[in-house]
Amino acid sequence: MIANLFLPAVLIPALGPLLVSQPPARTAAAQPLCVAADAFLRTDRNMKTVIEPDTVNDWRTRKRVQGCKISAAGGSTRGVQPEAVFFFERIRAEGWVRTPDPRDAPTEASLRFRKDNADCLFNFYGPEMMMTDGEEQAGQARPLAAGEVRYHVYAMCLPVMPAAPRDTSER
Repeated sequence: MIANLFLPAVLIPALGPLLVSQPPARTAAAQPLCVAADAFLRTDRNMKTVIEPDTVNDWRTRKRVQGCKISAAGGSTRGVQPEAVFFFERIRAEGWVRTPDPRDAPTEASLRFRKDNADCLFNFYGPEMMMTDGEEQAGQARPLAAGEVRYHVYAMCLPVMPAAPRDTSER
């Protein structure tokens, strides 16, 4: 009887993490559309990333499309605005090209780029503002060095597709 009570008491703390539902896959291998974007953010920009599956309203098809999203945190000694300019210069230098008819928000530092099999919208911003678990996890994983300021990138990646035809009533 005592053994029956003791065994669960010992196993519950050990098994507790396994009993809690596991978070979605957070690796590029599990989200192939995010592989190139994740590699750029981690290696070129020295950012910490969290990758999650996502469905996105696609402006080209006007349907929800399976894709992925990346929350990334980095640090810069340049300041946020100069870092944003440098970020988009680097992404072009690494072989990313603007998507055809991107329909993005350049005045808000959100630009669409294409590489390999993915079209990704990169949103560049300073302090945390989305208040998501991914943003928080990335920020905690990337401590700031002396003299650095925090910046974030939120990227949403979808399969490559042709540009959407423009509705003439939009103009």
